[in-house]
Amino acid sequence: MVLGVLLAACGGGGSGGMPGAFTPQVSVVTLQAQAVTLTRELPGRTSAFLVAEVRPQVSGIVKRRLFTEGGHVDAGQPLYELDDSIYRAQYNSARAALQKAQATLEAARLNADRSAELVKIDAVSTQDNETAIASLRQAEADVASGQAALDSSAVNLAYAHLVSPISGRIGKSWVTPGALVTSDQAAAMAIVQQLDPLYVDVNQSSSEWLQLRQEIAAGRVQSGGRDTPAQIVLENGAAYEHPGKLQFADVTVDPTTGEFLLRIIVPNPNHLLMPGMYVRAVINEGVIPQGILVPQRGVTRDPKGGATALVVDRDGKVERRDIKVSRTVGDQWLVDGGLAAGDRVIVEGVQKAQPGMRVQASEAGAS
Repeated sequence: MVLGVLLAACGGGGSGGMPGAFTPQVSVVTLQAQAVTLTRELPGRTSAFLVAEVRPQVSGIVKRRLFTEGGHVDAGQPLYELDDSIYRAQYNSARAALQKAQATLEAARLNADRSAELVKIDAVSTQDNETAIASLRQAEADVASGQAALDSSAVNLAYAHLVSPISGRIGKSWVTPGALVTSDQAAAMAIVQQLDPLYVDVNQSSSEWLQLRQEIAAGRVQSGGRDTPAQIVLENGAAYEHPGKLQFADVTVDPTTGEFLLRIIVPNPNHLLMPGMYVRAVINEGVIPQGILVPQRGVTRDPKGGATALVVDRDGKVERRDIKVSRTVGDQWLVDGGLAAGDRVIVEGVQKAQPGMRVQASEAGAS
């Protein structure tokens, strides 16, 4: 009798006793509509915020270098001193000529004043009075000319002492004391660069930009606008601690590459970034208010490269979906079509599930 009961129990287990014993178990993720920030990672190079090439504006022999190579200099700080003996002599000569012209002007003014009084009593002729007035005007012009010559010589004398036009870090000196420099030379004596803040110049494909603009125009994406945040990634893969901002996009596409320039401004208080460094910039392009993200492990590719996903319907049956995905967001795909909020996508046990098969689905990560 006991044996009969056991046989009866074994015979009923495949039908109604344990209906889920032979049903595959899978883990699913229920898709939710959410705000999705679109980012684009672009390679680029750093460049200085301001660059000033120190060049001579007068010719002369370099007497002294007044800065430390590689150090910080302030705007107006003396950098080089040229032999100014010629320019100082010209300045002194112009000053003496001006003093002479001023003395002549004073004599002409007194003569004109006396002539104006004497002409009233007919002590001098009208012609002599007019000559005195003309001499006064000539003396005034000589003073103005002398002042201009003095100012010009003062400028040349000042140019013999080269100062930094901006504040920043100065590089190596390309000349040494004793070197001859000329006012029309093409080579710089030194270069000063302002490194805080710093520019990061990256290039974006015009086709990607056009696609983004079309999505914004269609209302699918909300533009980030000006001052879009950007995260800088160093060449060793480390994230730079100070976020940057997109300053402007160029208005011309390079016909050879099909790309255009984007310029990002980044704080650089510790001077960790130097001009010419290779970096990557992760730029926020916009936000999709109601985006759908699906885990990458829930998406497979068919032999033709199309994306597919297995979805569990309300009856617990597996359904294959042909979907469209455009880009990755972290470890997920951004869905452009084929899936909607509320769909349950299989992410674990995909190999055990087949379209039309009934499965037992549990939410992935649920305890």
